[in-house]
Amino acid sequence: MLEYITIAKESTDAGAKFYLSSAPIDLDIPDSVKAVRGFNIEHRSVEDVYHDCKNRVCLLDPTAKEELKPADAHDFDVFVFGGILDRTSELRKKGFTGRRLGPIQMTTDTAVRVARMVIQGQALDAISYIDYPEIRIDEHESTEMPFRYVKAPDGKPAMPEVSAAPSSP
Repeated sequence: MLEYITIAKESTDAGAKFYLSSAPIDLDIPDSVKAVRGFNIEHRSVEDVYHDCKNRVCLLDPTAKEELKPADAHDFDVFVFGGILDRTSELRKKGFTGRRLGPIQMTTDTAVRVARMVIQGQALDAISYIDYPEIRIDEHESTEMPFRYVKAPDGKPAMPEVSAAPSSP
């Protein structure tokens, strides 16, 4: 949920909209998450919502032949991220145009952030990244994150704020 909260807030701040699509009607989302500014739930699938303008939808796909570039802002209005249970391959087969964000896997919030940066004019290879950062838990323990992150202005990987986590009932 932290990723979705981050995506919703950053998208709203950038004047974009975030929808969690294909959400089951009975999906149990905490009220604290539902209340997040910019968090929108869509029960219909991407195919249903955009059936009449599929050519304006960009599928962020790690197997796509082309990288996302600033000029794509003229061709696409909607960007689809994430592929639970390989939904990306299903959408690819249905003819959605794909672009990739480079060779290294990103978290969904990072992918959204990078795509927004590119669509706003920054070249993909001009973005500063931190690959596989080590996160210190305490003086004796750390973990390596197996993803690429955008390098934040403080030099650390841009990650969701733990303080944004929904509170437990």
